[in-house]
Amino acid sequence: MSPAPSPRVIALDGPSGSGKSPVARGVARVLGLSYVDTGAMYRAATLAVLRAGVPPTDAEAVERVVSAATISLSSDPDAPGVQLDGADVTAEIRGPEVTATVSAVSAVPAVRRRMVAQQRELAAGGAVVEGRDIGTAVAPDAPVKVFLDADPDVRAVRRAGDRDVGVRAEGDVVQAVALDLARRDRLDSTRAASPLQAAADAVHLDSTALSADEVIARVLELAAAAGFAAAR
Repeated sequence: MSPAPSPRVIALDGPSGSGKSPVARGVARVLGLSYVDTGAMYRAATLAVLRAGVPPTDAEAVERVVSAATISLSSDPDAPGVQLDGADVTAEIRGPEVTATVSAVSAVPAVRRRMVAQQRELAAGGAVVEGRDIGTAVAPDAPVKVFLDADPDVRAVRRAGDRDVGVRAEGDVVQAVALDLARRDRLDSTRAASPLQAAADAVHLDSTALSADEVIARVLELAAAAGFAAAR
């Protein structure tokens, strides 16, 4: 069944480290829209799988665990967060074990179907939705679709900077992050279910040399052209 039209959705896709989260939150804040971080939902599902001790390659077992889990997402761009079975796991889902496993769990078709249905519900009242398959699967009728990307080295530095390490002093950390990003890019772009790819009608933005504010301004221009108005 095809999804309902998404007249108040801004779809923001792209790989890790491209700057999706700060841009999506900034745009949602200006336009008074909800913020939906689909990656956090898949990470919470992955945490549920890890806690259950289920091999992420066992699709049936993964489906059972995720189907039994309750994943709740905060849609406030100023207070993003995610809960798993009633407990706040916003920090825990960013750990290395979840990061190493999330691509495998999110590749399970049943998991994606469940998450996509929930994401559409969250976006129904108007939202900026970030992820990897928003413009192609979650909200293919969104009037604004952006595919955000950046140079792999820049993405690695940004992602490493999210960790509690001294990035400049720990070049090996950046290199390790770069290898992990390349691995995730490969897995996410080659999976059978809703792979990472730009929608045919998405606007491509390269954030390599741009600040988050500059990218936000560009997305807001696209939103204004599509009829979105800033919140009062």
